[in-house]
Formats: sequence, structure tokens, C-alpha cells
Amino acid sequence: MGPFEMVVAIILIITVGKIVQTKQKAKHGIVEDQDFMGTKTHRLLNGTETQKMQDEIKALKERIQVLERIATDNNNANDLNRQIEELRGQ
Repeated sequence: MGPFEMVVAIILIITVGKIVQTKQKAKHGIVEDQDFMGTKTHRLLNGTETQKMQDEIKALKERIQVLERIATDNNNANDLNRQIEELRGQ
């Protein structure tokens, strides 16, 4: 085995290792975050955290639907103000 083949083999082994490592992390719910300075942090997404995020996304989607309905309906200004105040109260 020549030096070129050895370099290619080492790169291939490292690449396959990284792929396997990433798949294992994803399988166990480990998320890797990287900030703008390049610092990597790992965090585990458990079921309760995931459920909380899904509930929050669902609530935000519902609010967007209400706001879209308010924006597209032909209502007078007083009715529009009342609906906006109702949304603020939620």
C-alpha cells in the first residue's frame, strides 16, 4: 500500500466513523449546537422537552391562523381592535 492509498484509507475511516457517531447521537436524541465562536455543546432532547416545544409550536400556529383571519376578513376598525385585544389577553 502506497502513501496515497494510506491517506485515502485514513480519510475514509475517519469519515465513516463520523457518520456512525452522528447516527448514534441522533438515535439517542443528542443534539449538537455550535455557537458563533465555534464552541460545541451537546444536549439531550428528552420527551418532555420535545413535547413542550411541539405544544408551543401548535399554539403559535393557531395564533397565526387567527391573525391571518383577522387580516383578511372585511371587518370594521372597532371589531378589529376588539379581536386584537382578545388575542393579547390569551
